[in-house]
Amino acid sequence: MLEFITNVNQMLYDFIWGVPAIVCILGVGLYLAIRTNFLQIRKFGYAMKHTIGRIFDKTKAADGAMTPFQAVCTALAATVGTGNIAGVAGAIAIGGPGAVFWMWVSALLGMGTKFAEVTLAVHFRERNAKGDYVGGPMYYIKNGLGKKWMWLAYLYAFFGICAVFGTGNATQVNTITASINTALIHYSILSPDGTGLSNLLIGILICILVALILIGGIKRIGKVSEKLVPVMALLYILLGLGLVVLKIDQVGMVFGAIFRGAFQPSAVTGGIVGSMFLSMQKGIARGIFSNEAGLGTGSIAHACADTKEPVRQGMFGIFEVFMDTIVVCTLTALIILLSGTPVTYGQAAGAELTISGFTTVYGSWVSIFTAIAMCCFAFSTIIGWGLYGARCAEFIFGSKILLPFYVAYALISIVGATVDLGLIWSISETFNGFMTVPNLIGVFLLTPVVVWLMKEHFRKEKN
Repeated sequence: MLEFITNVNQMLYDFIWGVPAIVCILGVGLYLAIRTNFLQIRKFGYAMKHTIGRIFDKTKAADGAMTPFQAVCTALAATVGTGNIAGVAGAIAIGGPGAVFWMWVSALLGMGTKFAEVTLAVHFRERNAKGDYVGGPMYYIKNGLGKKWMWLAYLYAFFGICAVFGTGNATQVNTITASINTALIHYSILSPDGTGLSNLLIGILICILVALILIGGIKRIGKVSEKLVPVMALLYILLGLGLVVLKIDQVGMVFGAIFRGAFQPSAVTGGIVGSMFLSMQKGIARGIFSNEAGLGTGSIAHACADTKEPVRQGMFGIFEVFMDTIVVCTLTALIILLSGTPVTYGQAAGAELTISGFTTVYGSWVSIFTAIAMCCFAFSTIIGWGLYGARCAEFIFGSKILLPFYVAYALISIVGATVDLGLIWSISETFNGFMTVPNLIGVFLLTPVVVWLMKEHFRKEKN
């Protein structure tokens, strides 16, 4: 039975992340770029000014909402996570260094896609029974396209519920336990035979913390995210930049390998990765998995923002993709490729490759810092995706489902800490792919609304 599920999932994964999906993701991104006159490039300075510039705004949000900064931190909490660490490592191992180039391509177009998603989410959001703002792909499909498209909105919400337990929780908890155990074993605090009990205790602790934060409501989620995200990002970026400085003489060579490997992967990987399409597929798929442009999930958090300006909040979508992929994913790639840590091309790899990059350059002592960073990355992802899953479940079943969902979602943490997650991770990635289909259909059909909102916003600013 398990083999049958594995085979079916592999078939679905190969289809959804194959040629049709990549063409669809890049196609919608290119279409949006053309319709908005490449807003993500043309207004990049404006986006940075109205995102980074609002980080220090301490204005309190109205009831049932987050501040714009809390909204972006919640969205970043879900995107800047193990996808940036394990996802990039996996893309390089399977697709070669050239996969990083295709990540950049997907990010360039993804900035426009995420801008559209966030703008639509704020424009078409609603208030739920508790008075909280709710929005995201299911709501802009429902309110933007009308009743005849409700089936598409329900389809997105269903795929979202299926994905969050694996992608957002179980696999993240597994990363936390692996990171903590590695550090404890290295310092002889824990024996390799004692990880079973350690995993269970960590799982129970995370279960309690997740339940307390999610049940506390939208404001508590926002407060945790705005404190956790800057700390984890700063710690990781500082460690990464330090490594780059130490290996500065090799940076040119590594970028050369990335550009050459994008079109001639065999020349960089010794012939092991011979397909340019494989490099492209892994780069784009892992890039989308990391920055979520096309998934629509980040817009769910942004819909909670206390703002009356959909386009200005949409600028945070551009900022997120830039920070997530252009900054953090590129830094991870440099950590791996500059460190000289052995990369076994053609074989799956994960966070251990990134950790190896750090320890190769800094020494084993840095394992404690990487463990802390990865725990922060993974835990913040759990919180962000908990909100996404709750909104998807609420859309289908109503507000009465929220408490049971939070309890079930928290309990999955114990499962994630104590079982092998190879198949769960693969199934979650498949559902992530399926989420892109209804979302991209909705964004494509609502592009005229995005263009109109954009023109009106800048017309008012000009006047």
